[in-house]
Amino acid sequence: MTPCHILGFPRLGKNRELKFALESHWRGQTAAAELEATARRLRANHWALQRAAGLDYVSVGDFALYDHVLNHVQLLGCEPARFGFGAETPEIERYFIMARGRAGEAAAACSCGGHSSAALEMTKWFDTNYHYLVPEFDADTQFRLASERLFGEIAEAQALGHRVKAQLIGPLSFLWLGKSHGMERLELLERLLAVYRAILSRIRGMGVEWVQIDEPILGQDLPPAWGKTANSNSPWNPIGADKPPRQNWKPPRAACAQATGPCSARPAWITSAWAISPSTTTC
Repeated sequence: MTPCHILGFPRLGKNRELKFALESHWRGQTAAAELEATARRLRANHWALQRAAGLDYVSVGDFALYDHVLNHVQLLGCEPARFGFGAETPEIERYFIMARGRAGEAAAACSCGGHSSAALEMTKWFDTNYHYLVPEFDADTQFRLASERLFGEIAEAQALGHRVKAQLIGPLSFLWLGKSHGMERLELLERLLAVYRAILSRIRGMGVEWVQIDEPILGQDLPPAWGKTANSNSPWNPIGADKPPRQNWKPPRAACAQATGPCSARPAWITSAWAISPSTTTC
């Protein structure tokens, strides 16, 4: 039987529950714990709907409190140094500072002159009206596995009895979607791949059978260096194991409508890393 899943599920809620929970939190009327509780209820409901529809796997990694690209900034440990975050700043507080900037007394509290309170830039997700937060890179950017949110959500879904398909923005698209200062973003790929290997190893260790890696830029005409990398025969082994999880390469929601041709194409650097099952169907 062909396994069936969807590429992702809208996160706001049937009655825009996430929007109202966010606004209440930003006004200081509710604590972060209440916002997270609303998010858990939404995820549980969305997974239940997928299961009730007859899907074999529920999608985990498609939910975000604000922006899925920003989730990856924290997951991959590349929060811009200009924010001057200390170890004492909670992850969710850092998340919303990057999304919305610092204001008033909070911005004035840092007097070192080397930190910026401005939020990350927002720009359109390809040719859609969705706006994402743009990662920032420079020659000193380092990556590390820095957030437990994705793994916590996988555990949440598993505790509810669901079979999980995890999903990630692919490394090439993550770099492409960012902006850099004084260097070529592609130079950071090898550093970034090391973290993807660690993430995929963790996912595999949790018993996840399928991973969806979204590489929407492969539906576009790329500059020569990017195109050469995407089609390189040099494999990257994401988990260094003989029997990795099955990997389902699918263009994401935005890219599929843009370029139907690449929907059946698979970049060599993914194909050479994992045995891809040709029987996977997106319903």
